[in-house]
Order: sequence, then structure tokens, then C-alpha cells
Amino acid sequence: MDKASLIKHINESLAEEFEVEIETITPDAPLMKTLDLDSLDLVDMVVLVEQNFNFTPKATDFKGIVTFQDFYDFIEVKMNEQE
Repeated sequence: MDKASLIKHINESLAEEFEVEIETITPDAPLMKTLDLDSLDLVDMVVLVEQNFNFTPKATDFKGIVTFQDFYDFIEVKMNEQE
């Protein structure tokens, strides 16, 4: 999957799961605030990643993720590790 397709898939999945307008999801937007996530919502995020990208992130993986770009980069790195 190329990067543009990956980002599109991530955005669509997040918008649907967390019921936000897809237009609010931009690379520099703050992930937690935009999706209105609290620490309990991270469980939903882990499930979303498992279902869509076939790996299980740890809660600690999310510590450095601030923006959507951080999340895109994280998913891309993990997917490349699987290949």
C-alpha cells in the first residue's frame, strides 16, 4: 500500500470509528483532541489498528504520538516491519 492510500485508509477508519468529520483529520492536527480521546479510548484505537493493519500496538507505542502525522508514520513503520 502506498503512503497516500495508507493515509486515506487511516483517516477513513478513524473518522468512522470515532465519529468525526474526515475534514478535521489533518497531518498537523492533534490526534487525541481531534478524536476527543481519553485514556480508555486507546483500547478502541488498539482494536482499530489490529483490525485494519494486522498488528497489535502496545499502549506505550502511543506515548510519542501527538499528531496524525505521528500516527501515520507509526503505522507505516510497523507495516514495513511486517513485510
